[in-house]
Amino acid sequence: MPFRFTNKNPFMSLWLSAANRVAATGLGALRAATQRQQAAALREATKTVASFWTGPAKTIPARKKTRAKR
Repeated sequence: MPFRFTNKNPFMSLWLSAANRVAATGLGALRAATQRQQAAALREATKTVASFWTGPAKTIPARKKTRAKR
């Protein structure tokens, strides 16, 4: 029986399985890092907005009463 290109190659199958596993691991790490950065950016934005609206109110300092000269 002659060799056909449609026959399964077990070594190619093993190699592709390993490559897919490595790619999936890298993709998972990339997604986790992206999620961490998005969460940090959202926390920072929330903190900035909250400090803008609830920050210390700027008040005009009261004038000191001066004694009238006699």
